[in-house]
Amino acid sequence: MNTRVNTYGQSSLEWTVVGSDIGPLLLAATGHGLVSVVFHADGPVRERALRQLRERLGVEPAESSSGLLAEAIRELSAYFAGELREFGLPLDWSLSGGFNRQVLRELAAGVPYGAVVGYGELARRVGQPGAAQAVGVAMGSNPLPVVVPCHRVVESDGGLGGFGGGLETKRQLLALEGVLPAPLF
Repeated sequence: MNTRVNTYGQSSLEWTVVGSDIGPLLLAATGHGLVSVVFHADGPVRERALRQLRERLGVEPAESSSGLLAEAIRELSAYFAGELREFGLPLDWSLSGGFNRQVLRELAAGVPYGAVVGYGELARRVGQPGAAQAVGVAMGSNPLPVVVPCHRVVESDGGLGGFGGGLETKRQLLALEGVLPAPLF
C-alpha cells in the first residue's frame, strides 16, 4: 500500500492503492468522502487515474497518510472477506452529476448485496422508463465501482451487460455476493 498527505487551502485529495480479490484498486478521497475507485490500478492505469483526478477536481493528489482512507480500506477488506454487505462510507459525488448521479444514488440505495437489477428497471426507478441505454452510460461513468455497485446491473434477458472493470471482474463480484456460482478453478 502507498502512503502521504497533501492539502491545498480547503481542498485535499488523498489516494492509495490496495490489493483485492479482483486486483489492485486505487482509492481516492476528499474531506467529503470517497471520491474514486479505479480497477487494475497498476502503473499506467494508476498514473492516468491520478492525472484525471487532478484535472477534474483541481487538486494535486497526494499519497494518503492522514487516515482519510482508513475506513474505506477496512470496509473493502471486509467486503472481499464476505463479512460486509453494505458500505457505510461517506461518498463525495463530485465526479458525477445530473442523471448519472441520480441513477448511481438509486443504485447505491436500492439494490442490496446479493441482488441484481436490469438497466430498464433502474431507469424506471428514477422516473425515466425509456432510458435504459442512458443507465448503461451512467454505469460506465461510475466513479465509485464496487462501493456503488454497478456490477449488480444486468441485461433484462439475464446477460451480464458491460462492465468497466471487465466481465471477469463483474462475474467475480457477483459470485462473491452469491448471485452467480463461484468458478470451479
